[in-house]
Amino acid sequence: MSFRLPFAASAAPDLLEEADDPGLPHRIGKYNIVSRLGDGATSEVFLAVDGFNHRNVAIKRVRLPTVGESVENHYRSHFFAAEAALVGKLQHPNVVQIYDAVDDPAQPYLVMEYVAGVTLRRYCRPDSLLALDQIVEIGFKCAMALAYVARHGLIHRDVKPANILAVVKDDQITDIKITDFGSVFDQTSDRTQVFRVGSLAYMSPEQLDGSTLDTRADMYSLAAVLYHLVSGRPPFDAPNQVALMHQIYHAEPVPLAGLREGVPPRMDALLRQALAKQPAQRPADWDSFAREWSLLVANGEVPVGRLQDVLDSERFNLLRTLEFFSGFGEVELWEVVHRAQWLRHRYGAALYRKGDEGNTFHIIAQGRIDVYRDGQRVAQLGAGTSVGEMVYLAPSPDLRVHSADVIVAEPATTITFTPDAVEVLSPATRHLFDAAFIRVLVRRLHAAHEQLAHPRRIL
Repeated sequence: MSFRLPFAASAAPDLLEEADDPGLPHRIGKYNIVSRLGDGATSEVFLAVDGFNHRNVAIKRVRLPTVGESVENHYRSHFFAAEAALVGKLQHPNVVQIYDAVDDPAQPYLVMEYVAGVTLRRYCRPDSLLALDQIVEIGFKCAMALAYVARHGLIHRDVKPANILAVVKDDQITDIKITDFGSVFDQTSDRTQVFRVGSLAYMSPEQLDGSTLDTRADMYSLAAVLYHLVSGRPPFDAPNQVALMHQIYHAEPVPLAGLREGVPPRMDALLRQALAKQPAQRPADWDSFAREWSLLVANGEVPVGRLQDVLDSERFNLLRTLEFFSGFGEVELWEVVHRAQWLRHRYGAALYRKGDEGNTFHIIAQGRIDVYRDGQRVAQLGAGTSVGEMVYLAPSPDLRVHSADVIVAEPATTITFTPDAVEVLSPATRHLFDAAFIRVLVRRLHAAHEQLAHPRRIL
C-alpha cells in the first residue's frame, strides 16, 4: 500500500487487460492513442504511437486537479517535475527511458519508453512464484540498474514490485525495467524535496523517520521486493499502518526457509543483511550486493532451471573479467550480452578453414583456440583474445579470406558477431570495439616481431 504521512507516493499504474474504453482520448499532443495501459491515484498511462520516430511509446498523464485537494494537487505537480527533470538522462537497458516531458497547463504528461510486459506484482502471489534462479537474475539486474541510478546522484525511493516491469517470453522473464521516478531524490539538486514518500511495505526505517538518505535506502527496498518474490509475502505485514511501521522498526523478517522449500541459507542471509535496520549494517555498495547475489547461481547454491542455458548475469560477470572488454562500461557490456551470439564449440571443431571467407569474428570467453598454418601450430589463443576480426576491420573482401586453420584445442565458448550485428550497436559500443581491436593488432604486431626474432617460439 502507498504510504501517506501526509504525502502520497507516485504510484505506477497497474497494467490492465485490453477493453473498450469510451473515455479513451484520441490524441495527446502529437501522439495517437492506441489503448489505456493503466490507472493510478495520480496519473493514467496510455499506449501511443510516435509517428515521427516510428515507435510505440507510453504516455503518463497527470490526472485532472480535483476540487478540495489542493495539497494533493501540489504534490502531483511536484512528482511530475521530478520525472521531467530526468528527460534523456537515464539510458540504461534496465531503466525505462523518459523521452520527453510536456508541461501542459491542464494535464502535463511524460513520454516514455514502452515496455510490453507486466509488473512484478504478478509474481508476488504464493500461487505464481518464480523459480529462484529467475529471482537471482531479476535481483542482479535491478541492483546494477540502481547502481547506475546512484552514480547519477539519484535515490529512487519507491522500489516496489509495481515499479519493476518484466518482459516475458515463453513463460520466462527475459529482461526487467525499473520505472516511475516520480519519488526520486536528486542529491545534486537544490530543489525543495518531498520526504516520506514511497510504499510502506518496502520502505526502509530511515525513510519513515525522515533521516538523511543514501542509496542503501533503495537497497533495503530491493531486498524487500526480492523477499516478497521468494516467499509470496513481504518481509513485514500487518493489518494497519501503525502496526506495520512498528514491525519495520523493531521486528525481524521470518526466515525464508520456513516460507519456501529449497531456499539456500546464503540467500536468506543476504536479504536479511540488506534489510538491516541500520544502513551501516547493509552491504557497503551495490557492487558488493550484486556480486554476492549473483554468486548464488555461480556457486551452485541456486540451480539453473532446465529451460535456461546461461543467465545474463553470468555472462555480464564473465565479460567483466575478459581483457578484451576492459575498457567497456556497464551499459556497453549489457549491450554485448544482449546482442552477441554466445556459442559453444567442442574439442577439434574448426572455427575457420584456410581459404574460407570470413563472415564472423569471435572473442574467446572460455577455452583455447589453436591457429595452424600449413599444418604447423603458429599461435595459441585463450580467454579474452579475439580471432577473425578482419571480417570487421578489413576494407577489402580479399583480406577477409582466412590464411590459416583455426581449431578448438579445448572446449570453448565464444562471443560472436557478424559485421551486420556490429552495425546495429550503439556508436559508443562500436567505438569501444574499435579501441579493443587496435589493442589486439598492436599485440599481434609485437608478437610477430618476436616470432621473427625467435622463429622457434610459438606465439
